[in-house]
Amino acid sequence: MKKLQLLIVTSLLCFGSVVAQQNVNNVQLELKQPIQRKNIRIPDIEGFKTLKGDFHIHTVFSDGLVWPTIRVQECWAEGIDVMAITDHIEYRPHKKHIKDGHNQSYNLLVNEAKKNNIILVKATEITRDMPPGHLNALFITDAEAMDKLKVEDAFEAVKKQDGLMLWNHPGWKAQQPDTCLIHEVHKKLIKEGLVQGMEVMNYNEWYPLVLQWCIDYNLAVFANSDIHGVSGYVYDVKNAHRPMTLLFAKERSQKGVREAIGSARTIAWFDQQLAGPEDLVKQLFEASVTLKPVFHSDEKFVYRELCNNSDIQFSFVNETKDNGAPHAFKLEPGKTIVIRLNKDANAFNVTIDNCHTGMSDKLQVSLM
Repeated sequence: MKKLQLLIVTSLLCFGSVVAQQNVNNVQLELKQPIQRKNIRIPDIEGFKTLKGDFHIHTVFSDGLVWPTIRVQECWAEGIDVMAITDHIEYRPHKKHIKDGHNQSYNLLVNEAKKNNIILVKATEITRDMPPGHLNALFITDAEAMDKLKVEDAFEAVKKQDGLMLWNHPGWKAQQPDTCLIHEVHKKLIKEGLVQGMEVMNYNEWYPLVLQWCIDYNLAVFANSDIHGVSGYVYDVKNAHRPMTLLFAKERSQKGVREAIGSARTIAWFDQQLAGPEDLVKQLFEASVTLKPVFHSDEKFVYRELCNNSDIQFSFVNETKDNGAPHAFKLEPGKTIVIRLNKDANAFNVTIDNCHTGMSDKLQVSLM
């Protein structure tokens, strides 16, 4: 009898457990899918690994609206390999609510970056009136040391920490409303080797004149988001991308990133516009686009495939008259088109209209 009673009690307990698990007032649903990274196809060039970076990002620790760890998750999901949080030293509107120091935004996301395979560069933004304007200090060790009354002392602190600087948005109308000038202080910082790059593209702007400055002074070109809000609310992250700096690094590491910047091996990329030194832009184009051999011919024409194995759109202008090819056409990311050429055509010279190699210069290529 006791055994029977024990069996009944055990059965009731098990039944109660099953009922609890299947409580109709708490039905467990599965998430649609885990977060997935957008793989952006940018080929390597010979001898170098291509990395995608954003070196101008804000959080609630200055005037941004997002917690630092969310910035890592955004960058990972959007295909970024290298990032720098660049909260302002001088402008912190949320300071009443967030009282930690200038290093805290970086400290909060170090582990998150490691878990997401993101190369994290420690940085901050020195924010002054023009000149010198706004400059990001990269590869620093202590952002507190840049909190100086005199901007010259802030620059000296960057130098002591073996950092380097990037001049932000030189063409920003809020600071240069009527023109875009490079000032003596910038020339001095370049000569000293402290400024090693400039933003050719920022947020939704691009500055052709600044590209020419970078070419003339042999500086790294940058395209950065300067993001303050939620990135998915600012950019069409599903169909397009934020501004990105393409770096051609000897290795996938912070050391490799710094060496690439110091060697000016970067290209700015945003809204299907590429801007950078001619040799790099040409190498990237040639690594991305292939004109394949003739696969068919008739009495007048030969037919060849033009293939794009990257996520960059290329806009072609045919500079060779009467060769049978269209005057202008686009090659979409990851697509192939058929090109018809006259049998007796000796050349197929094109301008790549969205590949900028100077203020007024565009990439010239002879397709063979």
